[in-house]
Amino acid sequence: MEKSRKTLADILNEAMVAANTMDRDKLLFSYKGILYPATFCSPEVFRAMDSLEARSDDIILAGYPKSGTNWLGQILNDLVAIFGKKAQDKESSMNYEEMQEFPYLEMGDTGKYERMNKSPCRRVIVTHLLPENLPSSIFRNKAKILLLIRNPKDVATSFYHFSNGMSHLPSYETWDDFFIAFMTKKMPWGCYFEYLSKWNKYADDENVMTITYEELKENPVLGVKNIAAFFGVSLTEKELQSVVERSSFQSMKKNSLKTHGKHGDVFFRKGGVNDWKNLFSGDQNKKMDKAFEERIKGTKLGTKLKYEVYCKA
Repeated sequence: MEKSRKTLADILNEAMVAANTMDRDKLLFSYKGILYPATFCSPEVFRAMDSLEARSDDIILAGYPKSGTNWLGQILNDLVAIFGKKAQDKESSMNYEEMQEFPYLEMGDTGKYERMNKSPCRRVIVTHLLPENLPSSIFRNKAKILLLIRNPKDVATSFYHFSNGMSHLPSYETWDDFFIAFMTKKMPWGCYFEYLSKWNKYADDENVMTITYEELKENPVLGVKNIAAFFGVSLTEKELQSVVERSSFQSMKKNSLKTHGKHGDVFFRKGGVNDWKNLFSGDQNKKMDKAFEERIKGTKLGTKLKYEVYCKA
C-alpha cells in the first residue's frame, strides 16, 4: 500500500487556507441535523463512509471534540506499532505512521475508505460521530471501541479556545457567546450531552471500553495498561513506560510542530483538568449543572464522569 497521502499537518494547513477564503457563515454545514466543518467533512464523504468494512481487530477511538482524542490517538498508534513489530517476530520494516490513513473517520475524501479497506495494517480509526452515524460494519463485525469522555465544563472551555484558534471553525467574541452556542446545540459534531446520552446505550457492550480524560490524567500507567489489555496488545514494562512518556502532554507539545504544524500550540494548549474555573460564571455553572442532571445524571457514563468531583464550583 502506498504511503498515506498527506500528513496531519498538511491536511490542517490546507483546511486553514481554504477556510480563510470562505464566508464565515459557510464554515459549517448541516448533515442529518448536525453541524460539521466544511473544510474537513462533506455530505459526499458521509455517504461514502458506509463502504468501510470494519475488522474485528480494528482499534476504534470514539470521543467528542476536545475530549482528548489527539492524546489517546498517540497512545493507540504506539500500541499498534508495538503489536505490529511483535506480530512479525522481528523489527518491523513498515513505518506505521506513514502507512496509516488519516485516522479521523469522517474527515477526508471519498476515496479514503477504499484505501482503508486495502490497508494491510491493523487500523486505528478515530471518530467524533454518534454511534448511529458510524458505518454499520463496526458493530456488525464486533470491532472494539474505546469510548473517551471528559467532564463537560472542561470540554466546553477547551472547545472555546480551540474555536478561536482555528480558522476553519466559527470564532466567538466572548466566552458568553460561546457558552450560549454550546448549550443550544450549535456546535460542530452536535450537542455534547446528546453525545453522552447516545453513547450511554452502548456502555455495557462487551466490545466497548469507557475511559475518562480525568482518570487517565490521574494514573496514565494504569490507563495505558488497561487500554492495551482491552485491545489485546501485550507490553513489557519498558514498552509501557515508553508509551506513557511519548504520550505525555510535555512530549506531545514538544513534538507538535512536526505532528500538527504551526497549529500545534492550539491543539496542545494546557492539557489539564479544571480549567473551566477560569471562565464559568455562577449562572453558567447552574445552567450546565441542570443540563447534566436532566440528561445524563444517574446513567453509567454520567456516573463515570464523577461530576461532583470535577464539575462542582
